[in-house]
Amino acid sequence: MAGHNKWSKIKRQKEKTDAQKSKIFGKIAKAIATAAKEARGDKNSPVLRAAIDKAREYNMPIENIERAIKKSSEAGEMEAITYESYGPGGCALIIEALTSNRNKAAQEVKHILSEFGLTLAAQGSASWAFTREGQEWKPTMAVQVSEEDGSILENLIEKLEENDEVQDVYTNAE
Repeated sequence: MAGHNKWSKIKRQKEKTDAQKSKIFGKIAKAIATAAKEARGDKNSPVLRAAIDKAREYNMPIENIERAIKKSSEAGEMEAITYESYGPGGCALIIEALTSNRNKAAQEVKHILSEFGLTLAAQGSASWAFTREGQEWKPTMAVQVSEEDGSILENLIEKLEENDEVQDVYTNAE
């Protein structure tokens, strides 16, 4: 029985967890690079300190954190962009992206939304349903969605978060 030994099973599990870690570390590294550029490399800056603390929450190695800070001085301009949309059942979505290519990020988000029959909304059309608290968006009012719409929304959010450009997705659905 070829391919059925213990090592093969461990190897496949390790590949899966390593891929998940890599995706998370990549997003956090972008956030650190942007914060470092904003803080001009000052590690005592609250913005950079918060990004480093978030990296430590996910057990990101110190070498990777230092590399991201160093890379910020060499990298192109990273830009934080907020997209707004309405999801299934009329719930509001706020999609935060971090990218060096604004057009590419917009097209990728539009493509993912179009797969679910949705489009981007104008700035301010969905953000009214949220308040900004620190680095996060908190919903001011909740929208009830059906079970079917809830599963579609979960798939949409999962697909958006798989994208390298997208950092966070917020919704006001219950």
